[in-house]
Amino acid sequence: MRYLSPVSNPLAHYWEEDLSGIWGLWLRLRERASLAAFRLVGELLLANLYLLVIAVSELPLINHASAGLARLAAFVNPGAAAKRMIDIVGAVFGLAISLPLWIIIPVFIKLDSQGTVLYSQTRVGRNRRQRRRRLFVEPGAERRQRADRRQARSLGRPFTIYKFRTMFNDAEKISGPVWAKQDDPRITRMGLILRKTRCDEIPQLINVLLGDMSLVGPRPERPYFVEKLDGAIKDYRGRFLVKPGLTGLAQVEHKYDESIEDVNGKINYDLKYISNWSVFQDIKIMLKTVIVVIGARGM
Repeated sequence: MRYLSPVSNPLAHYWEEDLSGIWGLWLRLRERASLAAFRLVGELLLANLYLLVIAVSELPLINHASAGLARLAAFVNPGAAAKRMIDIVGAVFGLAISLPLWIIIPVFIKLDSQGTVLYSQTRVGRNRRQRRRRLFVEPGAERRQRADRRQARSLGRPFTIYKFRTMFNDAEKISGPVWAKQDDPRITRMGLILRKTRCDEIPQLINVLLGDMSLVGPRPERPYFVEKLDGAIKDYRGRFLVKPGLTGLAQVEHKYDESIEDVNGKINYDLKYISNWSVFQDIKIMLKTVIVVIGARGM
């Protein structure tokens, strides 16, 4: 039982305030001490984790892997990666919606003329020697794939293009490589329809998936004409800085090549496309291509 003094103490409330203040100070000190201890333990853990990361990163295997990843990051171009992704998605979508044409077109080609349905031809692709492509070559070692080596003089890497046949068999057997022209007698009746609607180029979606071509870019040319035009047309080599395209700015703004003058005009479009490339520009060109196909404004 608490003792109660008969004499009141006028200073009692001061003692109570002092005791509460001392108790509050003690609690605050404990809180700060706990916080300081927590921070100390955290800093010790972080310091040990940092030392562990440094020790692991100095391992030979990790050094080689990190160096390779650094070179890979420097090699990857975000714009090129985005363009390649659009190419893959667009090619898969295009092949999917064109499946009925893969059945209808071959039937009409066979009914119209004798010969194969698909036509293959060598074209010149991108000049990939413009930059270093081999990332993980050991010092002093040279790893070169024979498939990448050019067997003939060319401004770009040759590849095989695929198209629906629009000409009679052996159309260039006598004349040799020549440009197509208006009312070309080498073109079949079905071939004329295919060229006007650009449907003859549907198989090139396979080239896009293989990585030889892009959906949008300069028109792929034959080695014969490349050697002929190189030097005859100013800045002609600039068009090989990018992959050739299924369609392009020059294709939707200009007609088929019939002469060097036509090629000279298309080069300006190609160089303009390359210097001002953007994803938005590619989408705009693809939409224009749809208009050309629907309106049969091809050759």
